[in-house]
Amino acid sequence: MKRILVVGGNGQLGHCLQKLAPKYHDIFDFNFTGSDALNITDKVQIEKEFEEYQPDFVINASAYTAVDLAEKEEEKAFAVNAIGVGNLAEVSKEHNVVLIHISTDYVFDGETNLSYSEDDFTGPIGVYGTSKRKGEELALENNPETVILRTSWLYSEFNKNFVKTMLHLFNIKDEMGIVGDQHGQPTNANDLAEAIMDIIETENKKFGIYHFSNYPETTWFDFANKIKEFSGSNVILKSITTEEFPTPAKRPKRSTMSLDKIEKDYKIEPKHWENSLQDCVEILKITNA
Repeated sequence: MKRILVVGGNGQLGHCLQKLAPKYHDIFDFNFTGSDALNITDKVQIEKEFEEYQPDFVINASAYTAVDLAEKEEEKAFAVNAIGVGNLAEVSKEHNVVLIHISTDYVFDGETNLSYSEDDFTGPIGVYGTSKRKGEELALENNPETVILRTSWLYSEFNKNFVKTMLHLFNIKDEMGIVGDQHGQPTNANDLAEAIMDIIETENKKFGIYHFSNYPETTWFDFANKIKEFSGSNVILKSITTEEFPTPAKRPKRSTMSLDKIEKDYKIEPKHWENSLQDCVEILKITNA
């Protein structure tokens, strides 16, 4: 039986992988570790974990994701998103382990009207995106058998995310302003978890950088409107500009990503974001009832 080590097992994606794991109980053994149990900035800890568990695959679902706080905590962001990833990749190579690493659309500057391909120039505009890009570079340098999945606007029924925040605010506010001039692709973390397992199950793997999200592109305002529609809320939403909602870290204006490569190489067909969103809202309706 093949073994899968999931780093960041208590995060949003980690929870989705935990939910999915029983489906593979006769094929894979899973080991979910949180940051309290495995600190990836400590290479000795990683080596000990690998020697004890002896994984065949490692999924790095851990990350420093506080985009605004990263502007003040640059060292912390780089420790987790870059140095830690480099450590994981290095130890993975030493043990002949395939690394699946999760990255972000924030590696792009967003100054385009087109969808980014995996080969397009990256130009992150904040500490978070810069640290994640450095992590990509170290992962590929230290372990050629690495699959990097850039994703975007991740949400699920687990942990803190835009969908759950909106549903909470809809219950306590009558009117809200939502940014309407930033474009991206919302992604249900459950769909990302399934894509990861599809890649792991593929025999003739191709390594390198891939994009995965739901499709097509939308704005935060339109995304929020669909959450409103699916939840049956009566809140009034109005579209505002990025300038009207200033944040410590700049966001890419349009960070939409082409999904052609993952469809071609891994036969993975991403779902429409509205369908995946509706699935999530229905689950949250039941769990919060």
